[in-house]
Amino acid sequence: MDSASDTSVCHGFVLADTEYEHEATGHVFSKEGMSEVDLSTELYSVMVEEGRHGLCRFGMFDIEMVMGNVCFGEISRYPSYFNGPGGMYGMSPAVPLIGRRDKKLKKGDLVFIDIGCGVEGYNTDKTTTYMFGSSLPQYAIDAHNKCVEIQNEAASMLKTGAIPSKIYNNIMNNLDSEFLQNFMGFGKRKVRFLGHGVGLLIDELPVTAEGFDEPLQEGMVFLSNLKKE
Repeated sequence: MDSASDTSVCHGFVLADTEYEHEATGHVFSKEGMSEVDLSTELYSVMVEEGRHGLCRFGMFDIEMVMGNVCFGEISRYPSYFNGPGGMYGMSPAVPLIGRRDKKLKKGDLVFIDIGCGVEGYNTDKTTTYMFGSSLPQYAIDAHNKCVEIQNEAASMLKTGAIPSKIYNNIMNNLDSEFLQNFMGFGKRKVRFLGHGVGLLIDELPVTAEGFDEPLQEGMVFLSNLKKE
């Protein structure tokens, strides 16, 4: 994103003062005053129309998920039952999914979209964040650039025969204590992995974490989950 302007381009979308529009289709996804539920249902509808198979498929037990985390402002820090670095309040404590009906988007909010998408049985997992109608602060840009640096370093280690736990420890042991604050989760609610496999399930093995000592094999597909508050 361009930190010097209120209008930015990110992943094929244009962010203006009061709306977030897809460049190719012209579809406006986020508008001032819409709720988290509004944005979730808009995204879901467009994704299914474009070929998504309509659900998030996990291997872990006790996981219910329609799309993932879609939230505004500080809600992305909210405690969650899900083993991920982001948070979500959802419909209610009984149904922590989709979003809050009463959380309305306003200028200056962080929009946090961490969702899965699948086509014909194969899944992806991607996070997009942006500031609605305002510029990103410099510290956020610096944190993003550091995460990209870490991601590239980890990716360079993903070779046939490499050990996931060693990759995890090599990365984590070289990060300074200041950066580790609110890295991979907020406060004490942190996850202890940097990425995982993805394919027929969103949460496939292996995981870039301690305890995963089987060597990598050719053809494995990984995603990076790096997040920093």
